[in-house]
Amino acid sequence: MAARLAKFSIGDIVRHRRHPFRGVIFDVDPVFANSEEWWLSIPPELRPSKDQPFYHLFAENEDTTYVAYVSEQNLLPDESGKPCRHPRIKEVFMEPDGGRYAMRDERFAN
Repeated sequence: MAARLAKFSIGDIVRHRRHPFRGVIFDVDPVFANSEEWWLSIPPELRPSKDQPFYHLFAENEDTTYVAYVSEQNLLPDESGKPCRHPRIKEVFMEPDGGRYAMRDERFAN
C-alpha cells in the first residue's frame, strides 16, 4: 500500500463526518495500522479503505471522553472554535491557538 500525504496534522481539532464526536489529533498512521478484527468490526458499507491516513484522537462527545482511531475520509475540520475537554490533552499539548493545539514536549512527537 502506498501512503498518502496526511490532510490533517498533530494538534488539529477535527470532527467526525457521520458520528457526533470531535477531538484533537495526537498521532497519525500513514496507512491503517490497527487490528484486522477492529477493521472487520466496521459494517462493510461503512468500512474505510486501508490505504489512507488514520488518526489517533483524544475524542469527546456530549457524555464522555475517550481515544478514537479514525480514517481520514471520516474527518472534517472542527470549526466550532471551542477547545476540547479530554483530560489527556493537557499532558501533551499547550492551550489551543488559532484552532489547533501545539505540542507541549517533542518527546510525544513521532
